[in-house]
Amino acid sequence: MSGPRYDLEDRLIRFGAEVCRLSERLPSTPLGKHVALQMVRSSTSPFANYGEVQGAESRRDFVHKLGICLKELRETRTWLKFLGEMNLCGEEPLRAASRECDELLAIIASSIRTARWNGRSRM
Repeated sequence: MSGPRYDLEDRLIRFGAEVCRLSERLPSTPLGKHVALQMVRSSTSPFANYGEVQGAESRRDFVHKLGICLKELRETRTWLKFLGEMNLCGEEPLRAASRECDELLAIIASSIRTARWNGRSRM
């Protein structure tokens, strides 16, 4: 009995792709181009850094690299909020991307807390 396999890396990749597609629909104004580039950078960084997480050499390294993923997702969330404030894109795609970003932030933050707790428990 096997259900769909949960893979955070795949979910981060899908999120990055979703934000990239959203950024391609932004206006070709200087502001639109600036925001699009920043969003592409911050939304694709988490999946690349998550690959590094999987090769962490210690618990401390694991937590540090997950922290980088968290930081980049927070930046993406801020850019998504800015998009909404400036009315640069449709409400539904923005809402979907923001919801996924919030869920990914919660997962990564929980993973960091668990790794830190497990590290303290073993001391």
